[in-house]
Amino acid sequence: MNENVFLNGEYYRGDEAKISVDDRGFLFGDGVYEVIRCYGGNYFKLDEHLARLERSAGKIYITLPYSRDEIRDICLRLLAKSGVKTGKLYMQVTRGIAPRIHEFPEGIIPTVMMKVDGFDEAGIAFSKKGIGVMTFPDERWAHCDIKSLNLLYNVISKQKARSNGAYEAVFVHEVGVTECASSNIFAIMGGKLVTPPEGKRILSGITRDTVLKLAEDAGIPCEMRYPQKDELFKADEVFISNTAQEVSPVLSIDGKTIADGKPGEATLKLQKMFEDEIEKETNFVIGES
Repeated sequence: MNENVFLNGEYYRGDEAKISVDDRGFLFGDGVYEVIRCYGGNYFKLDEHLARLERSAGKIYITLPYSRDEIRDICLRLLAKSGVKTGKLYMQVTRGIAPRIHEFPEGIIPTVMMKVDGFDEAGIAFSKKGIGVMTFPDERWAHCDIKSLNLLYNVISKQKARSNGAYEAVFVHEVGVTECASSNIFAIMGGKLVTPPEGKRILSGITRDTVLKLAEDAGIPCEMRYPQKDELFKADEVFISNTAQEVSPVLSIDGKTIADGKPGEATLKLQKMFEDEIEKETNFVIGES
């Protein structure tokens, strides 16, 4: 087994790395994380993910123990050591190791862990052909813009969705549809791309930002607002985006078919443009091993 884990300055095989039971990430979920795709031995949107990591850490008063350049170098070295070509890097930063008290102890050093793994390409290919989703009331905390380790409601909602034959959970707040358990949501309505605005109610995805830029390039007008649940049932197209699945068409919501039940023209166009963007940045062609 290759060294595929970085932990606090050292590289390990996955079965060798150990984290203290007094780590505040374990005790409180006191930390932030990122997931970064790699294609053909190259990362996709690495700098954008690292910038978001810095923002999330800063919002919960964690000072990263490495500079962005140092973290980038660690990511590149770890990918090379792992031997993984196409997969993902999971990165987690916690406040560190300390006795279990709620207030922040002074002088503790954040725990930085990164792990590179291969990917279930068959599962990703399945989702990109079209999925069903299920709606749930948005009962998460009010700072969803922070990529926090606290994902309990997301986990429960997604499990309920899977148990009911749906692929993803969609959250509905009093303002409207916000996002999904692990992805952002878009709808094509009247020729416009409608998606919730940036703010505390959503985590603004790196893939989401890329899709919005590609839509602009394609001449698809975008409207930033919270769509209402009933609007989604009448939409011409619905799709989700995230780092792992890229762009996935939504064919049904709560068991109700969207449009003709097939991936829409705009969705397929953006899906192809996104794959082209991956190839341009990483020199990797989707579908090739």
